[in-house]
Amino acid sequence: MLSDLCLGCGVAWAWDLLCLDSYSAWPPALPGLLRCAHLPRSELWLRTALVFRPHQARGGRAAWCLSRHLSRLFLAPPRVEALLPGATPMAGQRVEIDGGIMEGGGQILRVSTALSCLLGLPLRVQKIRAGRSTPGLRPQHLSGLEMIRDLCDGQLEGAEIGSTEITFTPEKIKGGTHTADTKTAGSVCLLLQVSMPCVLFAASPSELRLKGGTNAEMAPQIDYTLMVFKPIAEKFGFKFDCDVKMRGYYPKGGGEIIVRMSPVKQLSPINLTDRGTVTKIYGRTFVAGVLPFKIAKDMAAAAVRCIRKEIRDLYVNIQPVQEPKEQAFGNGNGIIIVAETSTGCLFAGSSLGKRGISADKVGIEAAEMLLGNLRHGGAVDEYLQDQLIIFMALASGVSRLKTGPITLHTQTAIHFAEQLTKAKFTVKKSEDEDDSSKETYIVECQGIGMTNPHL
Repeated sequence: MLSDLCLGCGVAWAWDLLCLDSYSAWPPALPGLLRCAHLPRSELWLRTALVFRPHQARGGRAAWCLSRHLSRLFLAPPRVEALLPGATPMAGQRVEIDGGIMEGGGQILRVSTALSCLLGLPLRVQKIRAGRSTPGLRPQHLSGLEMIRDLCDGQLEGAEIGSTEITFTPEKIKGGTHTADTKTAGSVCLLLQVSMPCVLFAASPSELRLKGGTNAEMAPQIDYTLMVFKPIAEKFGFKFDCDVKMRGYYPKGGGEIIVRMSPVKQLSPINLTDRGTVTKIYGRTFVAGVLPFKIAKDMAAAAVRCIRKEIRDLYVNIQPVQEPKEQAFGNGNGIIIVAETSTGCLFAGSSLGKRGISADKVGIEAAEMLLGNLRHGGAVDEYLQDQLIIFMALASGVSRLKTGPITLHTQTAIHFAEQLTKAKFTVKKSEDEDDSSKETYIVECQGIGMTNPHL
């Protein structure tokens, strides 16, 4: 009989029977690995038969504690090729990824294939976008996979529109020029998310030519990438230049950006826990194509009115812009607003226009998003937190960030970063808040200190 004391809650367990679908896949010392991480994860049950006897817990509390232990270790039914979080696969072993759990969308593909490419791990992703209304690969996902394949001369099988399973075998990452074209309004910023970590560890400088939507729904706008993500991500010790050659909007796409960056030896850890005070609020509204300039002015005015209801002591500088015809494909309108703090933290709110939605409503939506991100007291906004996870995992040393409620995208990024690397993440409620009603968390990561073998 095996027993273990949970370090998280102090409950001792006696294990009478542990029956797994494939017990040989797990270390004999399994009980010694059980810990309460107290992460805000979804509770996912393991399909096993388990008989247990709690020493210090009874009834519902016992079942709750046990489910926390199990959900921390097993987020999918055991398989022969599955890995414990943080475990390193044996040479040549293909890592199994369940693309339908947690966020269950394209983010799982982006994080897992980028880390596969960086670490040289053969990968199989199943149940791709299983929970979406249209499961399987869409054009933007396919173009991202093909770019990752090309930049490391890897092998990609099963990748076609609608496919729910792919296998990927990476080789060595190379610099140079790499192109990806969604041929739709699929986001160029999401293409950048999957490719940027890889080319940071290439042998030579890289140029990424990415085509699709620059201001797309359900993805960061290019303005967010340049105004918020870029200055914060560069705190890891790398820089990149981005030239917006053409803006593209839903449904036609047609946008293009060119990103240039040089490789690094190693990424530095970051500490984004001191929020400071808001010192500037600025932004831009835009219209393109046949849409009248008045829409841009109305979006800006509505956003300013909304912000001034809560922040009265700062000038809000939102500039309306008519995009030049030679630099915008199709019709579109939108807004981004950025708040900058005394410590260099950046927060944003953004929105895109749609048919039948008034300019005022678009402006107010962006303003309310910004104000919501400022209210929680964190040092990064809800859309930046998950984008930083992969860099925290790769960096050398301990990175920390303070943020509001942990999004499902962030939970997903953490799970797959831990599964594919030795990085260790902890998420805990911030304890230094004057206002206990604020839901603020500290995300901490001991990175793997990945080193570029070419430099």
